[in-house]
Amino acid sequence: QVQLVESGGGSVQAGGSLRLSCAASGYSPSIACMGWFRQAPGKEREGVATIDADYGRTYYADSTKGRFTISQDNAKNTVYLQMDSLKPDDSGMYYCAAHNLGLGLCLPDTPQRVFRTWGQGTQVTVSS
Repeated sequence: QVQLVESGGGSVQAGGSLRLSCAASGYSPSIACMGWFRQAPGKEREGVATIDADYGRTYYADSTKGRFTISQDNAKNTVYLQMDSLKPDDSGMYYCAAHNLGLGLCLPDTPQRVFRTWGQGTQVTVSS
């Protein structure tokens, strides 16, 4: 069974950058999609970016497009989220998630119940 462990969170000033990592252990080659989600206090969890594991196609929420970059290193079984030009609104707990369903279910607004495997999260705090 796949397990996901996030790292790389921290505190940064607005305009700064962070890179999050999500390492998959017990890696299954059947993973079809991996994504990053975030949840701010008092708000619902939202999709940030996703990547099609087979073809490397990437998808972004409108709020992160042009500032965040999702990528994967298959040799290391790791997915990254490079976050640049960070804003205070980007603060929250960031989660990595994965699923093994195809069917085009790999968008940031794909229903989260589709993602069966989740990491424990890593905190990102952006100060103004």
